[in-house]
Amino acid sequence: MRLKVPNIRHLRVFRRVAQCHSVSAAAEKEHLSQPAVTQAISKLEDELDIQLFERRADGMFATDVGGRLLERVERALDHLQAGAKEASRLGAKQKERGFTHFDRLVTAAQLRALIAMSEANNFSIAARNIGISQPSIHRAARNLERLSGIKLFNPAQEGISLTPAAQVLAQRTKLALSELQQGFDEVDDFLGRDSSLIVVGSLPLARTYLLPMAIDRMVRARDRVQVRVLDGLYAELLQGVRQGDVDFLVGALRKTLPIDDVVQETLFDDPLAIVVGANHPLLKKTSVTLEDTLAYPWVAPPKTTPAGSYLFDTLRIDALPETPVRAVSSSLILVRGLLTAGDYITIISQSQIRDELERDLLKPLPIELSNNTRPIGLTYRADWRPTETQKQFLTYLREISASDLSGTVEEALLLKK
Repeated sequence: MRLKVPNIRHLRVFRRVAQCHSVSAAAEKEHLSQPAVTQAISKLEDELDIQLFERRADGMFATDVGGRLLERVERALDHLQAGAKEASRLGAKQKERGFTHFDRLVTAAQLRALIAMSEANNFSIAARNIGISQPSIHRAARNLERLSGIKLFNPAQEGISLTPAAQVLAQRTKLALSELQQGFDEVDDFLGRDSSLIVVGSLPLARTYLLPMAIDRMVRARDRVQVRVLDGLYAELLQGVRQGDVDFLVGALRKTLPIDDVVQETLFDDPLAIVVGANHPLLKKTSVTLEDTLAYPWVAPPKTTPAGSYLFDTLRIDALPETPVRAVSSSLILVRGLLTAGDYITIISQSQIRDELERDLLKPLPIELSNNTRPIGLTYRADWRPTETQKQFLTYLREISASDLSGTVEEALLLKK
C-alpha cells in the first residue's frame, strides 16, 4: 500500500463538526468531551498545515480546502462502513461477541495491520514491511478480530490466510485509504506543493509510445509529481485498480469486462498486423497470403491477450494439422529479438512497434486481415473521482491518442517522411 493511515477518530470528528457546525453538538454525537473534539480538529489542522473551518458567530463552516477534504473523508468512511457491513454478513455464522458497527471504533494500527497481512500473509513479513515489531502487528490484528467479533485470519501452510470476510474488509479499507490519499494530495496542490504519486497499470502497447509521451508532458508541467508505471498481467493490474493500489489501467480493452465495478474508456482503435524482421524472405514477394506464413516459425502472443485471441480464435492457427507456433510471449523485447534474429513471424499491434517500424527493424506483411482492430484505452473504477493532477495526466493521454494514434502507424510514418 502506498499511503499512510491517518487517525480515523480525528477524521470522524472532522466530519461530525462539519455536519453539526458546532463543537458541542459534535462532541455530544460522538460521545466525546468538547476539549477532545477541539484537540482532534487542531491536530488534524496541524498535520495538514491548513485551516479546516471558519469560526463564525453562527457556527463552524468548512473552508474551501476543508470542504474538498471533507468529500474525500466522507467517501473513505463510507467505504469502511460498507466493508464492515459486508464482512459481518460474510462472517455471520462464525461471529462471536463484537460491535455491530465496528467501523466506528477501528484504529489506524488495526487497519494498517489488516492491509499488511493481506499483502504478506505472514505476521513477520507484514511487520517488517511496515516497520513495526511482530508482536505489535499480531496484537493489532487480533484486536481487530475481537472488536469485530469476526474470524479474520486462519493458519495456513506458509503463514496466515485471510478469511472471505477479511478479504472484503481489506479491499474496502484500501479504497478508503486511497480516497484519503487523494484528499491529502488535493490539500498539497492547494498549498502549491503538489507531489502526487500517480500509479498507472500498463499493458504492453502503452509502454512504447503513449505512456512515455504523456509522462514527459507531466514532468514538464509539474515539478514534483511522480508517475509510477506498473507492468504486469491484466488480471493482476485490474485487481490493483479495484483495490485502489493502481489509479487506472492503460492498454488493450476487453470485449467483456470480468467485473462490473470498473468501466472502460476507448482512446483509439489499433489495428493488428502480421509482422516480420526487415530481412524476411516473404518481403521479397509481391503477394503474400496467410498460408505462405505457415512455412515459417511463429512467435504467438498468449491466448489471453487480445492479439492472441485474434490469432487463435479468428485465424485459428492452433487448428492446423501442425501448428507453426514455436514460441509464446508478450514481451516486445523477446519478440523483437527473435524477429530480427531469424525468419520468425508474429501478429502484433503496429502502435506497439512504432519505433521498430520507424527504424525499419520490423515490417508488416501485406496481408489483409478482417476485423483486426482492437480498442485501446483506460480502465478505472466506476466510482473513481480523479484529482486535478490525475485529470491532467488523463488529458495528456487523451490528447496524444487523438493527435498521434487515431490513424494507422503506416499513415503516420508516411506523413513523417
